[in-house]
Amino acid sequence: MTETPPKGNLGEGPQDEARIWRAGMVVIGDEILSGRTQDANINYLARWLNTRGVAMAEARIVSDDFDAIGEAVTALLDRYDYVFTTGGIGPTHDDITVEAICRALKVEMIYHPDAVAILEGYYGIENMTDRRKLMARAPAGSKLIISKATGAPGIQLDKLYIMAGIPSIMRAMLEGIGDTLEGGQPVVSRTVAAMTPESEAADVLEKLQTAHPTVSIGSYPLMRDGKIGANFVVRSADSALVDTVCEGLMEGLREAGIEPVDGEI
Repeated sequence: MTETPPKGNLGEGPQDEARIWRAGMVVIGDEILSGRTQDANINYLARWLNTRGVAMAEARIVSDDFDAIGEAVTALLDRYDYVFTTGGIGPTHDDITVEAICRALKVEMIYHPDAVAILEGYYGIENMTDRRKLMARAPAGSKLIISKATGAPGIQLDKLYIMAGIPSIMRAMLEGIGDTLEGGQPVVSRTVAAMTPESEAADVLEKLQTAHPTVSIGSYPLMRDGKIGANFVVRSADSALVDTVCEGLMEGLREAGIEPVDGEI
């Protein structure tokens, strides 16, 4: 079961409903690409952003490599309103995210004094090793994202958010961001399903998409007891329009001889 992130209080954060806010994400780690670890952060972050009126537009998974990290981050920063990275900010030799970002953005890498103080308070000054101090690395001019889950903070540099890869710690860092993100109207979704091949519903979907270009209509095939079906997901910031399109979709499927289900199967 996919865990749904808690909804923020949308009345507290600044929002601009007229524009579409978009975010990119860079997931960093050889363990993800090797298949040893399954990423759980893309799904959670996308849902968390959605409640704040920000759409996840792109996610990239890259290795623990300076060039790969730098190229991905700079490309997404050029393209989107916000960029989030997860992974590679710990105390080991392969935790190179901060250094890679500083190199790519030509920003000085420092030991953030507030991060050092937080870590000293968490571990004790007598236990503050050079390895643990690595978790205080940050780009010059950045702010900290306080995490209740661990002493090590995340980092914010303008519209770039650098966070941990461990899901529980990443989620705690999101709590540290809170409702400070500027966004638009949260996107709502509704699903209509049918036990039919996608090809049989393609004409109905295309007509609806053409008639409602501001709505996103996705088709996702499935298999149940040897039979082929599909979930059709309608998404928009306008909940009334989502309902209109879904009603039109169910009507169109029935006219095509396909019995729809109002909801996911």
